Amino acid sequence: MSRGHAVIDLGALRHNLRQVRRFAPQSRVMAAIKANAYGHGMVEVARALHDADAYAVASLTEAVTLRAAGVQHPLVLLGGVLSAEELQKALQHQLQLVVHDFRQLEFLEQNVFARDAAIWIKIDTGMHRLGISPAQLPELHRRLATLPGLRLQGWMTHFARADETDRPETTQQIRVFQECLDGVTGARSLANSAGIVVWPAAHADWVRPGIMLYGGSPVKGEPAQKFGLKPVMSLRSRLLSIRELAAGEAVGYGGDWTTPQRMRIGIVAIGYGDGYPRHAATGTPVLVSGQRAALVGRVSMDLITIDLRGCETAREGDEVLLWGAGLPADEVATHADTIAYDLFCGLTRRVNFEYRES
Repeated sequence: MSRGHAVIDLGALRHNLRQVRRFAPQSRVMAAIKANAYGHGMVEVARALHDADAYAVASLTEAVTLRAAGVQHPLVLLGGVLSAEELQKALQHQLQLVVHDFRQLEFLEQNVFARDAAIWIKIDTGMHRLGISPAQLPELHRRLATLPGLRLQGWMTHFARADETDRPETTQQIRVFQECLDGVTGARSLANSAGIVVWPAAHADWVRPGIMLYGGSPVKGEPAQKFGLKPVMSLRSRLLSIRELAAGEAVGYGGDWTTPQRMRIGIVAIGYGDGYPRHAATGTPVLVSGQRAALVGRVSMDLITIDLRGCETAREGDEVLLWGAGLPADEVATHADTIAYDLFCGLTRRVNFEYRES
């Protein structure tokens, strides 16, 4: 290992799925494996999470990739289809389609081959991103009644602020969803990861875990360990070089950081070309052979520089953990003014992936 190397712990992944079921024991689980399973490898994650009841993806391309890899689980296409051609292809691959606007409904109305499609209806309960508005539901019901062959899988919505436990918006969204569907048949799905661990009233028939499957915290300001979650991805590299500098020496592009004393710095073979966050600030933690150290200066395309004070035994070639077991991705993300999702999804093809069973 000379550059970025991501180890994916499939045992931890399955552990996190069991935690989902512990929080929502009466609900079926639609595991979100969109965006290449949040950067973890979509096909490998799908095969590992065989105990999930269904998988959720964002695009037709993702779904086709899974089918080509032999994944036969129910696949829910969260974004729905964008054309009649996509509709036909989606049905060929036996996908369940989310309908979130009337244009998508028109595709179903206008194509006889699609009259027996399996669909979910998404309602906009307050996020105002995708979904049929509550005011449009009477028209929706009228038009669905003209398509008796459609297989309605259920109704879903998405929370805007479920990770903020002191806000009233999630309670309001739950109430709107329940009122919209009063007396209406069909399964319900509301809860994302934060909804699963914080809002039991949102569990309903199906939950849709995402970040918690991968060991990231679903709740703002709370560690993932609080919810019994294990990190799935560990990103590692090595110390490429160690330099001893005098006090007052500028380090890296722009000379943003200068040595406060005579000291050693380490050069690590990772950078934004590998997906390490360019905006990670001085002080962002890393672990050098298990010892805590900190980033100094700017992140370069191929390299970062770290402060080796306190790591007196560090030597060239030592392993450096950028995030993972022992160093939560959420903590690193905070120093980079981003979220763990961004770290996971941002890794580039320069990073080697290895899958292990713990």
